[in-house]
Amino acid sequence: MPNITNQRDGAIFDCAEGDTILRAALRAGIAMPYSCNTGSCGNCRLELIEGEVRHLREDSPAWSERDLKRNRWLGCQATPLGDCQVKFRTMPQYEPPVRPALRDAELTSVTAITRDISEFTFRIDGPPDFRPGQYALISVPGVDGPRAYSMSNLAADGEWRFMVKKVPEGAATGWLFDAGPGAQVTMDGPYGTAFLKQDSPRDIVLLAGGSGLSPMVSIAKSAAAAGMLANRKLHVFYGARDIPDLCDAPTLGPDAAAHARFVPALSDPGADSGWDGATGFLHDVVAADMGEALKDCEIYFAGPAVMSEAVQKMAYEIGVPSDQLHFDEFY
Repeated sequence: MPNITNQRDGAIFDCAEGDTILRAALRAGIAMPYSCNTGSCGNCRLELIEGEVRHLREDSPAWSERDLKRNRWLGCQATPLGDCQVKFRTMPQYEPPVRPALRDAELTSVTAITRDISEFTFRIDGPPDFRPGQYALISVPGVDGPRAYSMSNLAADGEWRFMVKKVPEGAATGWLFDAGPGAQVTMDGPYGTAFLKQDSPRDIVLLAGGSGLSPMVSIAKSAAAAGMLANRKLHVFYGARDIPDLCDAPTLGPDAAAHARFVPALSDPGADSGWDGATGFLHDVVAADMGEALKDCEIYFAGPAVMSEAVQKMAYEIGVPSDQLHFDEFY
C-alpha cells in the first residue's frame, strides 16, 4: 500500500490500491480542500515532489498542460504508483465530519418524483452516517468512473436515498433507471462540505434546480428533525422548466413541509399550461422575492452549473457574505 507524505505539514497516510490521494487523505481525517471529487473544480490540486502518479481521468476539465509541466495533479484523480512526497495545504473546514468509506449497496426501491426524477433507496453495508447535504460517489457495473449523487434522506433512516434525474444518453443514470430492486452497486462516501450548519441562528434558504432537489430535501428534513424550525424560517425555492418537472412541498417530508414556505418557479411554462406561479430563472425569482433579506440567511443551493454560477453572482451583488453560501461543485 503506497505511503503518502505531505511535505507542507509532515502528515503521513496510506493510500489503498486504486484509491486517490484526496480520498485517502479524507479517509485518514486529513482536511484536504476539495469540492467536486470528479476532476471538474480543481480545488484539490497538489504538487508532486517525489514519486509517480497517474490520473484516473486524463480529460479532467480542471487539469491542464500547464499543470502537468509544473508537476501539479488533481488529488481526486491522482492514484499513486508507489510511495509519494506531495505538497498541499489543509484547511479546517474540510476536515470530514464523517470519514468516507467504500461499501457495497443494494437497491431496494425506486419512487417517481417528477417525470424524469426518481428517488432510489439503497441498503448499504456499514454505518449509514452522513451530514444532510452530503453526497456519495456511486459506481455502477459497466460504466467507467463513479458519479456523484446527493443523499435525500436522514442518516437516522439507516439507508441512503438519492433523487436522481434521468439524463439523456447518460450511462450511469440509464443503468439506474433500468435497474430494479436487488441491483448491486459500490458506494464511496460521504463527501461534501455544503452540509447543514446547525449552530447558525439564521433563517434558511434552499435553492434547487433539477436533481439538486436531493440535498435540499435532506437539509430541510434534517432542520425539522433537529428542531431548528421552531425559531428559524425555512424558504425553499425549486426551479424547473414546465409543470411536469415540478415537485411540491410534501416532497420535503411532513415536518419540514409544515414549516416551509415553498416557492416553485418555471423557466419555460407551456403556453397552454395555465401556470400562474413564479416564472423565470430561479436566481431572479429568489432575488425578487427576498432581496436584501438574503444577507441575513444561510443559503444552500444545488443544481446545474449555470444555475450555481448565476446564484453566486446574484448573492454577491446583493451583498451576501460568502461564508453564508453553501454548495458543492460536482457538475
